[in-house]
Amino acid sequence: MPESSTILLVDDEDSVQKLLSYPLERDGYRVLAAKDGEEALSKFASEPVDLVVLDLMLPKLDGLEVCKRLRAQSTVPIIMLTARDDELDKVLGLELGADDYITKPFSIREFRSRVRALLRRASLPSQHDRRESETIEVNGLRIDSGRRSVELRGAAVQLTYVEFELLRTLASNPGRVYSRRQLLEALWGDSAYREPRTIDVHVRHLREKLERDASEPEYILTVRGAGYRFRDS
Repeated sequence: MPESSTILLVDDEDSVQKLLSYPLERDGYRVLAAKDGEEALSKFASEPVDLVVLDLMLPKLDGLEVCKRLRAQSTVPIIMLTARDDELDKVLGLELGADDYITKPFSIREFRSRVRALLRRASLPSQHDRRESETIEVNGLRIDSGRRSVELRGAAVQLTYVEFELLRTLASNPGRVYSRRQLLEALWGDSAYREPRTIDVHVRHLREKLERDASEPEYILTVRGAGYRFRDS
């Protein structure tokens, strides 16, 4: 992991800022602190950021609105923090483009694991050049791993890091059935601390972006009781 990775930590509680900044800085990351949504957007615009840790409940602009605005301009990895163990909040955060979420209270070990996993995933292009040179084309869909770009019938499709990796994992092995747990491990290196249904949200988001009719998918197919597979013809 590059020591120069910069993490924007957005939380209005001083105690949380101190609790999370210390282990991140000890791991070699540079931490930018923001206490509200407007400050978060301002700091993000002022310099390069490698990952955003974003609390859901914020003054001025809440975390979901900040996530939506960040995602409109960037594919930076985003981890949402929520004090509410509420499935709707989690799903909303993911559908607005967050890559991961974590519910308070959580262990520092779990938090560090999530941060490392997303930064590792985001840094893969420079580390695995041979795999990254792969281009997959099927039925009007073009996945260019080197450029980390996706085109559908000639039009560019904006995907988050996790959406791109999920699509590439499935499309690289057409016809192979992946369980939710296997996909979690493919995306993050392990499935610790993670809810397998998170995969369902990312798949739904991908289908909304790629399929003519998300209820009758052409590319990402559901295998009942097993998981998902990419079309093999």
